[in-house]
Amino acid sequence: MSSPLVWSAVESFLVDHLIPRDDAMDHALHESERAALPAISVAPPEGKFLHLLARLCNAKRILEIGTLGGYSTIWLARALPAGGRLITLEISERHAEVARANLQHAGVSDVVDVIVAPALDTLAWLKADKPEPFDMVFIDADKDNSLPYFEAALSMSRCGTLIVVDNVVRRGEIANVDADNASTQGVQRLLYSLKDDRRVDATALQTVGSKGYDGLLLAIVL
Repeated sequence: MSSPLVWSAVESFLVDHLIPRDDAMDHALHESERAALPAISVAPPEGKFLHLLARLCNAKRILEIGTLGGYSTIWLARALPAGGRLITLEISERHAEVARANLQHAGVSDVVDVIVAPALDTLAWLKADKPEPFDMVFIDADKDNSLPYFEAALSMSRCGTLIVVDNVVRRGEIANVDADNASTQGVQRLLYSLKDDRRVDATALQTVGSKGYDGLLLAIVL
């Protein structure tokens, strides 16, 4: 019978067989925990999934909204080809400090720019700078701003850009039309907007594991 204990056991089995032990990844999680950062990094299978997605779309330029301790950042940075670049946005200087140290330890700090400021401000600045389009965007920040983050990412994308949004199922609360939680409402606004959006082709996957019951949204820019 399915239960959180079963989800975690299956995740451990998958990790043992598909994701080799990695000092840099273990170090990033340990240092994030030691610094008392929120325990909300992606789980290892999701990190590897993001890594594979970046490789599948041959992403040379990646934008990440929400750095935390840099765990997902490392997964994405390792997928970059020679000459690739990743920009990651973080609001907390303390989180960014931990992330920079983790990125340095993982040997990817030379291909990652960590920008500390409210993400919407940074996104407006990036857009005004007319950057080369991003090939992949990973959105994993405050959920009440999911729609403006997505719109900003879309404005700096090209045909074929992959946009991934984390935590869109919210333990099933996403289907509660009367939800009064700001994070759930923020994700709902994004999903409502995508229903008739002809700029992207999107789907979502429900996930279970050590992080509980949640899901990912994937959108390809048309």
